Amino acid sequence: MRLRQIELFHAVLTTGSLTGAAELLNISQPAASKALQHAEQQLGFALFSRVRGRLQPTPEALLLRHRVENIAQELHDLQRLTANIARPGSSPLRVTCTPTVAQTMLPDAIMLLRKAFPDATAELSTQHSAVMYESILLHEVDIGFTMQDFGHSAVRREPLCNGQVMVIAPPGWWSDGELAEPLPLSALAGQPMIGIAIHDAFGGMLHSQLAHVTPAPQTAVWVQTYQLAYALVARGQGLALVDPFTASCDQRQTVQTRPLKLELDVMLYAVFRLDSPLNPVQQRFLDIMRELATRMLGRA
Repeated sequence: MRLRQIELFHAVLTTGSLTGAAELLNISQPAASKALQHAEQQLGFALFSRVRGRLQPTPEALLLRHRVENIAQELHDLQRLTANIARPGSSPLRVTCTPTVAQTMLPDAIMLLRKAFPDATAELSTQHSAVMYESILLHEVDIGFTMQDFGHSAVRREPLCNGQVMVIAPPGWWSDGELAEPLPLSALAGQPMIGIAIHDAFGGMLHSQLAHVTPAPQTAVWVQTYQLAYALVARGQGLALVDPFTASCDQRQTVQTRPLKLELDVMLYAVFRLDSPLNPVQQRFLDIMRELATRMLGRA
C-alpha cells in the first residue's frame, strides 16, 4: 500500500464513511472512492463492506488495522516534530513538569523569571514522566522537571537537588517529640494509609518498601497524585508516603510531616535535549528552579 492509500484506509476506519474520510483528508468524496477502489484492486481483496449505510472493515482489513494505526501515529509524530523544528527562535519558553513540581514551585519560578526577563513568554504544562520524555524528544517542550531518571541517550539529565521520602499524617497524629525523629518503616505496620497508584520510579520504590512491612498497612483508598493523597491525609483519612516537595507545599501545616528512616534519596532532575543548548532565558529558568527547590527542601 502507498502512503496516501494508508492515510485513506485509516481515515475510513476512523470516520466509518467515505464522506467523513474525504473531509478528514480535505479531498472530494469521488476522489476518496476512486482511491479506495484502486487500493483494493492492487491488494486483491476488499477492505470495507457496506452495512446499514456505514463502511465496516472486512476480516482482511482487520488484519491490517494494527499496523496501519501504528503507521498513522508515526506520521502524526513526524508532523509534530517537523512543525516544532520549524518554530522560530523567538518561541516562548516551553516547560513541562510533574503535577507536584507544578503546584509547589512553577508559579514562583515564572514570577522570578519575568522579573529578570519582562518580555519573556512561557507555555506551561504538566505531564507524567514517561510522556514528558516523549514531548522533549518531539521538540514540543524545552525543559522538563521530574523525579524519575529514564536514562535516555538523547536527553540530558541535570540533577538539581535531592531530599528524603516523607511520611505525612493528620494533625495531632504524633507528639512534638516524635516529630523530631525519622519514622522507621516498621512503624507503618497495620496503619491506615492512602495508596499511591503511580507507575513511576518513585511510586514503584514506595510500593516495594511497603511490601516488606508486616502486618501490611491498611489501604482503603488509592490515588493518582501526591496532591490528592495530601488532601486526604489533611482530612484525617490516614498516612501517606510522599516526595519532599509535596510534604513541604503547604506552609499552613495542615498535616504533620516526618522523614522516613530510609537510606534512599529523592532526586529532582531537569531534562532537556542534548542537541539543543539552553538559551539565556532557559538557563536562567533552570537556575531559578534549582534555587527554589534547594530552598524548599532546606526549609522542610
